[in-house]
Amino acid sequence: MSNKEKIDMYSFEKELWDKGYEYIAGCDEVGRGPMAGPLVVAAVILPKEEIVGLNDSKKLSKKRREELSIIIKEKAIDYSITYIDVLDVDRLNVYQASKNAMIESVRKLKKCDYVLSDAMPIEFEYPVKDIIKGDSKSASIAAASIIAKVERDNYMDELALRYPQYGFEKHKGYVTKFHLEAISKYGIIDEHRKSFLPVQKIIARDSKEK
Repeated sequence: MSNKEKIDMYSFEKELWDKGYEYIAGCDEVGRGPMAGPLVVAAVILPKEEIVGLNDSKKLSKKRREELSIIIKEKAIDYSITYIDVLDVDRLNVYQASKNAMIESVRKLKKCDYVLSDAMPIEFEYPVKDIIKGDSKSASIAAASIIAKVERDNYMDELALRYPQYGFEKHKGYVTKFHLEAISKYGIIDEHRKSFLPVQKIIARDSKEK
């Protein structure tokens, strides 16, 4: 990664540090799109010592995400991880569930005086800046996206051991041809989001067959 890219990733944080803010929490979520599994949100407060390689978790390899997740947790001033289960995703809708989880994640931090979120307007007693595509523009948000992604992927890998027929280790609960064929053949489990259309179709089909 070039010096320019590193400076770009830390530009929001540096501007806020220069204004006297010390505890800048970056927030991001993983799992808004899948039809199975929880929504996972992380909040991270980074030190001023730069961590090389931070970027949108989707742009990193699995190996690099896992390496960076360990580094982030070791070096962060503070971090938190929040799970929103499928029942709450269905009850609230995925947007509101994401917003609630971001608020909860920030509140878990010991100290905070500014919040950077990935395109999510949230109301706080702290100043908040929501940044479109923030996980590729802000180091703090990128760090949150990385540890949330690794956390959720690990959860889905464990779920795959319990329900091997669904292939969760491959698609992590997202809508894929394999996943759609699996729910058509085996039905749905508690980890499927009943508010999502493909799941609703299987529920309707199975109800008619009974």
